[in-house]
Amino acid sequence: MENIRELFQVMTRRFGLLNKNCCSIDVVDISLVQSHILYEIDKREHPSMQQVAEALGMDITTFSRQIQNLVKKGLVKKTPLPEDRRVYTLSLTTEGKFIATTIDREINRYLDEVFSHMTEFEKETVIRSIKLLNECMAKSSVCCKPLF
Repeated sequence: MENIRELFQVMTRRFGLLNKNCCSIDVVDISLVQSHILYEIDKREHPSMQQVAEALGMDITTFSRQIQNLVKKGLVKKTPLPEDRRVYTLSLTTEGKFIATTIDREINRYLDEVFSHMTEFEKETVIRSIKLLNECMAKSSVCCKPLF
């Protein structure tokens, strides 16, 4: 019987998701969590802090600390809503957009290289399988929650 956990462990390691710093662009070091935050802000139009934290499955306190770091680095802008100054929306600065685009380009280049070792059919099969796995994980009662 195939050791499924081992397959996921190896894939995660090879994808580099365990690296403390996923990206170093120019002189800015970005952690993996920060790269996920930049990605989520970039794909939405002025999301609230709560919306992005929920999308990433992060508690708001931890998320707020990460946002403060990204604001200090000049990558994210936090703006209070005029109608409710307790709610903040997030947007990327020009530098933040550059970093997010650079990370996206690098990850896509990496994935293109990995997929280049497959036939078109194999690539489509893997992508379909990942989509299916993501859908099933979303339906699971244990997914994305601590097991202990």
